[in-house]
Amino acid sequence: MAEGKFATAINCMDGRVQEAVINWFKIRKGMQYVDMITKPGPIKLLAERDEDAVESIRLCTGISVEKHGSGMIAVVGHYDCAGNPVSREEQLGQIDRAIEVVRSWGFNAMVIGLYVNDRWDVEVVRE
Repeated sequence: MAEGKFATAINCMDGRVQEAVINWFKIRKGMQYVDMITKPGPIKLLAERDEDAVESIRLCTGISVEKHGSGMIAVVGHYDCAGNPVSREEQLGQIDRAIEVVRSWGFNAMVIGLYVNDRWDVEVVRE
């Protein structure tokens, strides 16, 4: 098991949101490290249950939880997403559905939903 306090972020590949999410975890949750599992528009892929993407994300999440001891998994949506160009409201619904998919995997970790807004601030959608 890796040393340090880890969290997991299932996040968009968009580099604009990475730092905001990492800083949020460090400041708000006291994490030292954040494993980033990235895909373009991952909340859409999870919410719509894209089989290949879901399995890839599940395997990576498993490594983070089981090998790094991550106790918290965040499913993240964001403003101006090129991989999921839908409204904030639609993304919030996708986050809720994506959380249910991630929870169904049965990992021993809390699953939360985050949204990075147009000011690049992290908002808690569901905790």
